[in-house]
Amino acid sequence: MNLVWHVSIFALCIGAFSVGALRPDVVNVGAIFTFSTINGKVAKIAMRAAEDDVNSDPSILGGSKLSIFMHDSNFSGFLGILGALRYLENESIAIIGPQNAVMAHVLSHLANELHVPFLSFTALDPTLTPLQYPYFVQTAPNDQFQMAAIADMVSHYGWGEVVAVYSDDEQSRNGITALGDKLSEKRCKISYKAVLPPDPTATQSDVKDQLAKVQMVEARVIVLHTFSKTGLLVFDEAKKLGMMENGYVWIATTWLSTVLDSNSPLPSKTSNSIQGALTLRPHTPDSDRKKAFISRWHKLSNGSIGLNPYGLYAYDTVWMITRAVKLFFDQGGTISFSNDTRLSHMAGGSLNIGALSIFDGGKQLLNNILRTNTTGLTGPIQFNPDRSPFHPSYDILNVIEAGYSQIGYWSNYSGLSVVTPETLYTRPPNRSSSSQHLNSVVWPGGKTEKPRGWVFPNNGRQLRIGVPNRVSYRDFVSQSRVNGTDEVQGYCIDVFVAAIKLLPYAVPYRFILFGDGHQNPSYAELVHMITVNVFDAAVGDIAIVTNRTKSVDFTQPYIESGLVVVVPVMKQNSRAWTFFRPFTPLMWGVTAAFFLIIGTVVWILEHRTNDEFRGPRRKQLVTLLWFSFSTMFFAHRENTLSTLGRIVLIIWLFVVLIINSSYTASLTSLLTVQQLSSPITGIDTLVSSNARIGFQVGSFAENYLMDELSIPRSRLVALGSPQEYAAALKNKTVAAVVDERPYIELFQADHCMFSVRGQEFTKSGWGFAFPRDSPLALDMSTALLTLSENGELQKIHDKWLARKVCDPQATDLVSDQLQLQSFWGLFLICGIACFLALLAHFCMMINQYIRHSPEEPEEQLDPCTAATGSSRSARISTFLSFADKKEDAWKKYSKRKRRNLSLNGYGDEGEPKDTPRTRSLEIEESGSPPIGKPPISSHFLV
Repeated sequence: MNLVWHVSIFALCIGAFSVGALRPDVVNVGAIFTFSTINGKVAKIAMRAAEDDVNSDPSILGGSKLSIFMHDSNFSGFLGILGALRYLENESIAIIGPQNAVMAHVLSHLANELHVPFLSFTALDPTLTPLQYPYFVQTAPNDQFQMAAIADMVSHYGWGEVVAVYSDDEQSRNGITALGDKLSEKRCKISYKAVLPPDPTATQSDVKDQLAKVQMVEARVIVLHTFSKTGLLVFDEAKKLGMMENGYVWIATTWLSTVLDSNSPLPSKTSNSIQGALTLRPHTPDSDRKKAFISRWHKLSNGSIGLNPYGLYAYDTVWMITRAVKLFFDQGGTISFSNDTRLSHMAGGSLNIGALSIFDGGKQLLNNILRTNTTGLTGPIQFNPDRSPFHPSYDILNVIEAGYSQIGYWSNYSGLSVVTPETLYTRPPNRSSSSQHLNSVVWPGGKTEKPRGWVFPNNGRQLRIGVPNRVSYRDFVSQSRVNGTDEVQGYCIDVFVAAIKLLPYAVPYRFILFGDGHQNPSYAELVHMITVNVFDAAVGDIAIVTNRTKSVDFTQPYIESGLVVVVPVMKQNSRAWTFFRPFTPLMWGVTAAFFLIIGTVVWILEHRTNDEFRGPRRKQLVTLLWFSFSTMFFAHRENTLSTLGRIVLIIWLFVVLIINSSYTASLTSLLTVQQLSSPITGIDTLVSSNARIGFQVGSFAENYLMDELSIPRSRLVALGSPQEYAAALKNKTVAAVVDERPYIELFQADHCMFSVRGQEFTKSGWGFAFPRDSPLALDMSTALLTLSENGELQKIHDKWLARKVCDPQATDLVSDQLQLQSFWGLFLICGIACFLALLAHFCMMINQYIRHSPEEPEEQLDPCTAATGSSRSARISTFLSFADKKEDAWKKYSKRKRRNLSLNGYGDEGEPKDTPRTRSLEIEESGSPPIGKPPISSHFLV
């Protein structure tokens, strides 16, 4: 028993000794920063605090001690690389840093080869992807998220273009690239990029030169993406150049928030130069641990620098490594390194590259880091599958005189808001525009009114306005000599000038005529000149059509327009036979035919039951015709007795009522209004004909007729003036002219013998053309709406386009004759009713014929007839005789025949044929005794 106890105690001692031997006394971690920068100073203090907190509890690493070696790269990528190599030689299991993306791109290749994780909370280049650099981990949100926040802000305030000012290094360049991508998603763009030398090498002269160029562009929304030293220099120079006044918008990335947090209070000169700027700060939710750390900060820093969010990220990064190492030990991992055989031939020498070794547990430690799921000073610490932080968010700050005010938040979850992201996480995500809110902002210059975001560049160049040099319809646009100078005037010019006067800013411009002055220019080519930067805008009678909107932006239409058809017309005065004109010949023919058809159908349905439809053939024919046409005036005097006849007549009378009403209305119009006639009634009849069509030179009508309506080019004739319109129409060179309504209204004012036929077959308008995404187009549209609302637009119209119009009666269009297609539904219903009524009538008649027709005995038939008694002709003859007789008479006749046949059969057997019984039957049939036979006594009838 004692032996067993001794063996057990010995085994436990050996196990404890083995575990202790596997865990090193010191766990080495490197850190590479520029400690003279704000983030470098804050990170150094925070990492030391985290190191002390970890080592204060030996149970965290099982007795091992965490040791963080810090290397100052002093803004030098070369020194940073040497520091990393030194840490890798000393068997560091992880490295915190580097501080910027320049070194991160280089050192990540070392991390990939030696399996040593690099963790950085300041090298936030979005191109440092885990696919290319699997051992590089960004522990703070990278720049892609703050660029998305800036894009949302730009879109929220309605700005379309921004200017990017940034340092020429990997992190700044790639951040601006990400900004361009995010802005394009919001239909915005970067209009100009001002590149500065890498921080901190930029000089006052460098900054001044770039800002002078920024002043020359239109956009006044400036995004400044750099580092603190260069950024403050930019603001200082911008203040001197007057770029921190009204109209400018400055949005700085997170570097400015670190200055506000860590260097407060700022020197008065610095504070004044950044008034009104907006900036972002990584959002860290409030917690007891965060408050406790903030209260410790003054003691930790000795009041040398303020705490900013990157200090919190530095602290959490140390703890992230610590927890991953603890889990690594708990999983049975050991810290061991093996030589890289590829470096063995490089051993020796002053660099001693062969001393670099591969961390055997690097992959396992990296996986432990990525599986981190805890809560730190910065809030929940967790990585998404793409290694992005869980729920990245930012505070949005506005720099004011007293420091800064927080105007809202941005989160990747719900965009812009005035409530904390933690509150929004409990609700469904909502990125709709109505849910995006920010508090009021004090902009540069001290105003709270949102800046427009752009101005005309102060480069001394006037806006080049292309104007069509028209040779016809010069009321719209024309060049004239006024007081010895050439001026452009006309309806379109006056509208443009009136609108531009309503803009809240001055717009220098000059008109440039486009065209040779011999014929109207091509408006498609005029619009194209804007896209190739020959003109800055185009003003004139420019139709807004689909092809043009693909290359330029148009303002709100200032006059409605659309293509119409103009034809020569002939006056039609009332004549003796005018009453025939309401209906087309086909309509007259079909109507007359239906009168006869209805009369015939009613005669057939009534002939066997109604005495008014019986008699001699001549009488019946007269009755049929009288009844047919008297229904036109509801004057028929014959009564209908059959149900089917009444149904057909009711339907027909309804049709007659509709036809009479339509005829009366059309005839009234013909007799009271002077009419115009033309074989062309609109675009449909024009297209279906083979007639030639005129169009205005330079108009889009030519392409529309060929491309949209498939009219051959050989049918189109180019016309250059109203006089050519009139001559071509009079001489029948063209059957019609297709042009826009404003032109045609002027044309008709002087040419009353031509008229518009049909409706507008396109709907459009005229507008002013500007380059794509030009903010001037939107402001001019607003000005045009103002002109329309205050009546100024109508006054300009009356000034230029008001003309003495033709007599309204003379321009009324002919009332189209009533076509059969307008009534074919009524005729169809009536026809179907007639067919069904006849079908039902003949079915009932055949049934009666079968039931009441007697069978004649063979001996009474002619021998020839008896031989063919079942022939078809005999049956038809009998049926027609049956159909012609009155229904009641035939019933009586058939009944009498049956009785006679029955009695005749009895007489053959010995019963006399002339008996009281036979005479009683005859009396029943005829109502009186047969002639020559005595009456039957009453007792015999009983």
